[in-house]
Amino acid sequence: MAAEFSRPGSLYGAVDLGARKQALEAQARREAAGPSGAASADVIEVTSATFNAEVVERSLSVPVIVEATVTRAEQVRQFSGVMEKLAAEAAGSWVLARVDVEADPQLAQALRMRAVPTVYLAFQGQLMPLFEGPLPESQLRQALAQVFEQLGVELADAPGEDQPDEPPVDPELLAAEQAVEKGDLDAAAAAFERLLARSPSDEGAKIGLAGVGLLRRTQDLDPADVLRRAAESQDDVDAQTQAADVEMVSGQVDEAFDRLVALVRRARGADRDKARVHLLGLFDALPADDPSVSRARRALASALF
Repeated sequence: MAAEFSRPGSLYGAVDLGARKQALEAQARREAAGPSGAASADVIEVTSATFNAEVVERSLSVPVIVEATVTRAEQVRQFSGVMEKLAAEAAGSWVLARVDVEADPQLAQALRMRAVPTVYLAFQGQLMPLFEGPLPESQLRQALAQVFEQLGVELADAPGEDQPDEPPVDPELLAAEQAVEKGDLDAAAAAFERLLARSPSDEGAKIGLAGVGLLRRTQDLDPADVLRRAAESQDDVDAQTQAADVEMVSGQVDEAFDRLVALVRRARGADRDKARVHLLGLFDALPADDPSVSRARRALASALF
C-alpha cells in the first residue's frame, strides 16, 4: 500500500503550500483545546510509556490510526492538520494517535520507521504499517476508506454526504493537478496560466502556478550546497534567492521570508529590487491571508521605507 499512495515530499511541499491554511486552523484548534494539546477527543498524543494502553489496548474496541511524525516540521504539520480533520469527521469510528518520534526516538526505533510521517493501523491489538510520507487529502481519504472497507469497519458518514453534489472540478485545474502528479511541470504551468487568463482572481491557480515555479527553480539544486553558498555570500542576491526557494520547498516559510527581507535591508539599487520582486513572488505561493505573509509584508514595508 505504501507504493500506491506515496508522493514525493518536495512536490507536496511546493505545490500544496496553500494547505498551510488548514494546518494553521488545526493549530488554532489545538491551542483552544488547552494545555493537553489534543485537538479533540478523537486525537490523542502518545509516548512509549502510554503506547500500549492508548493504542494497543484501545484498538480492541475501536480502530486506532497511528501517525508517527515530527510535530515541529511545517510540511508534516500540514498533513497532520488533514489527519485531524478526518478524525473529527469520523465521529468516533476511529481514533487518531500521534507520536512525536523526535521527542521519543525509542518508540520510533520500535516502530521501525523509514520516513516521516509513517502511518499505521492498530486493530484488534495488532499494529500494521499503512503508508509512508504525506499524502494529499483525496488520496488519504481513499487510503483510509480502503483499509476500513477491507476490515469490515463501518465509518460514520462524512459531513454533507446527503447534500447535493459539489460543482464539477474545473478541467484546467484538473489538468494542472494531473500534470503535477506526473511531474510534467511545463504542462502544469500552462494549465494554471490558462485558468488565470480566464479567472485572474483565482487564488488556487495563483498558488499552484507559484508552486510549480518553485519546483522548476529548485528541482536541480542541491539544498545543502545552496545553503552553504548562501551562508558564505550574504550579499549575493542569486545565492540568497536560491536559498529562500530551497527553504520554501522544505516548508521553512518564515526562514525564507526573513532571509529576503534582511537582504532587502542590506542591498541597494538593482540588487535590492531583485530581492524585493523575488520575495513578492514567494508570497504568491501562499494564501493572501496566511499569517506568515502578513508578517513578512509588514517587515518588507519597514525595510523599504
